[in-house]
Amino acid sequence: MGDAATLKALADPLRLGILGALMGADGGSLTAKEIAAALGEPQTKLYRHIKQLEAVGLIRVAGTRLVSGIVESRYAAAQESLRLSSEIFSADSPDRSEAYGAVLAGVDRVRGDFHAQAQAGRVDFSAPKDGSAGPPSLFADFSLRLSPARLVRLRGQLAEIFDELMAEGRSEAKDAVDVTVLTLLYGLQPEHSSRADSRTGTES
Repeated sequence: MGDAATLKALADPLRLGILGALMGADGGSLTAKEIAAALGEPQTKLYRHIKQLEAVGLIRVAGTRLVSGIVESRYAAAQESLRLSSEIFSADSPDRSEAYGAVLAGVDRVRGDFHAQAQAGRVDFSAPKDGSAGPPSLFADFSLRLSPARLVRLRGQLAEIFDELMAEGRSEAKDAVDVTVLTLLYGLQPEHSSRADSRTGTES
């Protein structure tokens, strides 16, 4: 994904929330009213964002019906997941700025959703009372120094986990839970170094 208009559409937490709601929708599609309920936002606030996502092909109209003389549309995501191509983060990419905007919007969206869910008592970091392996939630925030080769290997390991999860798809088990994963891994380029002699920068 590297089209500038598409990246600009992604550079907004609310639009990412709309996409997330549609990608996780049971039945594959939602009305604007259902999206608003899922996000806890006024329905009137969503229409402009829905139209922008539709204009760049990230969502599509999956069906319509007439309700009290008004045409009601059902929307579906045009993809099962979103990933940004590593090429758009290169120094010579014309879409680099927009790509970073989309990353920051993703961080903001998860922050807002986490706060709302935590306030509602739906997030649990406590040790399980049944003595099982660990809590249902995990938080880690740290910096360390790695060799370029180890950093590349770490990124590959994380990518393999995500590929596996995407291949598995949504669980239909009765006790399945909704899970949010936010991963931001980046290696800092040495100061005052040229791109030619540095290989440490990655995005995930």
